[in-house]
Amino acid sequence: MNEYKDFSFLIKSILEPEDILLDEPMKNHTSFKVGGPCDILVTPKKCDEIINIIKLCKEHELPYYIIGNGSNLLVKDGGIRGVVIKTSKLNNIEITGERVVAESGAVLCSVSNKAAKAGLTGLEFSSGIPGSIGGAVAMNAGAYDGEISKVIESAVVLNKDGEILEFSKEELELGYRKSGILKYGYIVLKVTFRLHMGDKEKIMNRISELASKRKEKQPLEYPSAGSTFKRPEGYFAGRLIEESNLKGVSVGGAQVSEKHAGFVINKGEATAKDILDLIQVVQKTVKENFGVELQPEVRIIGEE
Repeated sequence: MNEYKDFSFLIKSILEPEDILLDEPMKNHTSFKVGGPCDILVTPKKCDEIINIIKLCKEHELPYYIIGNGSNLLVKDGGIRGVVIKTSKLNNIEITGERVVAESGAVLCSVSNKAAKAGLTGLEFSSGIPGSIGGAVAMNAGAYDGEISKVIESAVVLNKDGEILEFSKEELELGYRKSGILKYGYIVLKVTFRLHMGDKEKIMNRISELASKRKEKQPLEYPSAGSTFKRPEGYFAGRLIEESNLKGVSVGGAQVSEKHAGFVINKGEATAKDILDLIQVVQKTVKENFGVELQPEVRIIGEE
């Protein structure tokens, strides 16, 4: 029996029953399609609900984790103890003039496509990124010479003391796959992007062009978390992996993609351990061959 069952009754004072799941397999909530069960998974629909759930967790000294769309997340096979707060139902997107305001659980590619339909340019680079807005800001997500730091105006966040703060782009300390969000443990609630009016046909053509490139070069037909490793300074991770003759190398159901060496994929029934072991094989081989230490870009949480 889930030892957090009693705590789940307390959460029912905050959320509807359908927004509370016990012993929920995390493979259902990550793009890798792996991961053991979490004790409680909740899907709040309002920012106030997140704040109240976190307050309740702190009062009862229970660990909690914030996740978005699970597209850059690897949960270990033992699962997660405590409460997982999934923001996917906080997905409102509003457009006023050249500003786009999106809640943290909105999917980045959905925000990009909605902006494009409004004739706004600037987010085309993100049209194929399946991550949530909150995760995208925390990681300063980017692709095809674009990144969040180039289009974000401000973000509303929750700090560790339960205070709601608003930060400008400069105050967010955005860098390559890093931010003040990660550094200080903030939780993104809402983000404002400042875009520009453009030619709608050109915007849609650019989105189609990038979609074709992704389909041609990336293993989109298999579960993965996108690029597995951060780009090491002065190098490209995928090229180092390919030149180490690791394309197609497998551990269990995990494989270094034969289409793009920078992707570790779930070729079929992989476990989180398979993926982690393969990541270690890649790191060890690249270090031996080039003296470069590859760092995972994917967020790894949970128990063995």
